[in-house]
Amino acid sequence: MSTSASKSLHDVIARNLADVPPSGIRDFFEIVSTMEDVISLGIGEPDFDAPWHIREASIFGLEKGATSYTSNLGLLGLRRAIANYVKKTFSLQYDPQREVLVTVGVSEALDLAIRAICNPGDEIMYHEPCYVSYGPLIQFAHGRPVIVPTTIENEFRVTRDALEERVGPRTKALILNYPNNPTGAALTRNDAKDIADFVSDHDLILITDEIYAELTYHQDHLSPATFPGMRERTIFLHGFSKAWAMTGFRIGYACAPPALTDAMMKIHQYTMLCAPILSQEAAIAALDEPERDIADMKSEYEKRRNFLQNSFGEMGLPCFEPRGAFYAFPSVRETGLSSKAFALRLLEEEKVACVPGTAFGASGEGFVRCAYATALDDLKEAMHRMAAFLDRLRT
Repeated sequence: MSTSASKSLHDVIARNLADVPPSGIRDFFEIVSTMEDVISLGIGEPDFDAPWHIREASIFGLEKGATSYTSNLGLLGLRRAIANYVKKTFSLQYDPQREVLVTVGVSEALDLAIRAICNPGDEIMYHEPCYVSYGPLIQFAHGRPVIVPTTIENEFRVTRDALEERVGPRTKALILNYPNNPTGAALTRNDAKDIADFVSDHDLILITDEIYAELTYHQDHLSPATFPGMRERTIFLHGFSKAWAMTGFRIGYACAPPALTDAMMKIHQYTMLCAPILSQEAAIAALDEPERDIADMKSEYEKRRNFLQNSFGEMGLPCFEPRGAFYAFPSVRETGLSSKAFALRLLEEEKVACVPGTAFGASGEGFVRCAYATALDDLKEAMHRMAAFLDRLRT
């Protein structure tokens, strides 16, 4: 292809897409994929298999011929099960006929939520460090991302004061993610109330991504959507990937008042049609006895979390104690290396993969994310190698 033709193809790429960099996580793990014998603390995926009765439900669905499309909204049986679960677990009540939309993972639900409300130039706030998709999805919808930094000094909790500093006349919504990826932070009741008041006072929409809610340690999870007046202005996102180890099933959901659900469904029906029916069958089984499936995994995660926390303390790396999810976010500032340099050298010299904090925004500089969705024996070896790496840096 000629140079002029190449330039013309480059020029036709949408500007709002061209301005978005590749995912910092995937970019880093392209390097990891070329190496052997690496202990990975990187990808945020449970190392458990989905419970057998969930897999069996999908197999049985295939055997009985469940190979068709479903309603755009999803199987009514699943929507009813979701509504019952959300009511019992989160104290939020939704009509399964009009206020629950089954999606292809929470990632699609988030995309739908943003596109359903965002006009060109609208501002959508979110806190950093954060999951890598928030900013790009806002840009894809021709909105303007507004970043609210959080710090280790405040346990990575977003504060009302920080929100007030950045809200403006074009602000449309706030995206919230607690328990948080990558920091493991969780909100206190007072935090949640302050955020609810902020959203209400500024007449905003709240998009709350609570995919890690079941994996909360030493405190009860509380959704900001439960405060008076918030349900009417909240899009509640949740799914099955993390607590049930169902990442490959790609099944999530959004709950919202009918006007918001209808808007999201309009996009969903023209782009995705429906979530896969076999995954929906599996999700129904997951909600049959959810406590049974989650308890053992959560207990194991907490054991691993405690081990990592102690290990970082012994190494002299400051690390906020994770309150939820399955990530630790230790500070590597004292090494004098940037997050990326630390992660690359640890990978090259000790074959341990963790994610540079900057993959989650500029607020992540000076930190690395270590996922403890990894077997305890592998975590022990990874910490041994990291300690050796730090010893060399300090001598």
